[in-house]
Amino acid sequence: MPFTLRNLVYKDILKIGHMDIPENKTTCFIGESGAGKSTLLKLLNKMYIPDKGSIHYKGTSLGEMDAVTLRRKIVMIPQTPLLFGESIEENLQKGLLFSEKSPASRGDLERVLEIVRLDKNLQDQSEKLSGGERQRLSLGRVLLMRPEVYLLDEPTSALDEETELTVMKKFVEAAKSHDGTVIIVTHSMKVAEQYGEEVIKISKQ
Repeated sequence: MPFTLRNLVYKDILKIGHMDIPENKTTCFIGESGAGKSTLLKLLNKMYIPDKGSIHYKGTSLGEMDAVTLRRKIVMIPQTPLLFGESIEENLQKGLLFSEKSPASRGDLERVLEIVRLDKNLQDQSEKLSGGERQRLSLGRVLLMRPEVYLLDEPTSALDEETELTVMKKFVEAAKSHDGTVIIVTHSMKVAEQYGEEVIKISKQ
């Protein structure tokens, strides 16, 4: 298990006695708004620190891990995707730069745009993208990084249902091709049912 959570308490938002998140699988967190799903992703990414209890990643406590090193292995996309640089190409390359990996080739960049169904030129300006296009750009950026774990917070909320299911199918296939673990907070029961090998419901305290 990459993640094991025991007796976890964070403010009055989350209380988890026991949770294991499997490796090399797609796990979906579902539940009503305000139940703490996004908070849980931030705890897994060491953006928040638990008040009580423990989170271990592959047997090591997150508290003992350097945050930057951790985030090169465990990459998170927040609900509102961030832009890095002016062009689509700059945005795609930024994750590799952060990870201290070699830049992607033009062919790899174009392939990842195809995977996330973003029909744009590499030199197009990212600030002109719609919300759904920015979400797909972010998915492409993290795919190029090939991290051990993908943490996705409502990654397709701005897409129509047909596009959402198509993009997530291709994304999960690409992540699985290098044994990536995918953890998704989703509002879509169809995404959870179709791609969630494990579905965990988070309830309000």
